[in-house]
Amino acid sequence: MNILFVCSRNIWRSPTAEAIYKQRQDHNVRSAGTEPSARIRVSSKDILWADIIFTMEKKHKQRLVNNFPVETKNKQLVILDIQDDYKYMDEELIEMIKISVDPYL
Repeated sequence: MNILFVCSRNIWRSPTAEAIYKQRQDHNVRSAGTEPSARIRVSSKDILWADIIFTMEKKHKQRLVNNFPVETKNKQLVILDIQDDYKYMDEELIEMIKISVDPYL
């Protein structure tokens, strides 16, 4: 399964999620951001590659749908509802991601 994690700047939340799930043999994982200043900016190629897309907030899903309407049309987009209150690999962030994502996998 190809999994894409999306947040704003691809610095804290989505790279943490990528690091957690990259260890699993049965998944291919990427992360990206929606902002122009993102470390890795989400592209249409990323969206087409993904089987499932997890966004950290509702605004990220909306940006994907607005900027990539064709690519997101038949994609499963899941909002994790994780605010930008955490640093990379924060223990609480890891726990929230696992609780939110695992049921989908």
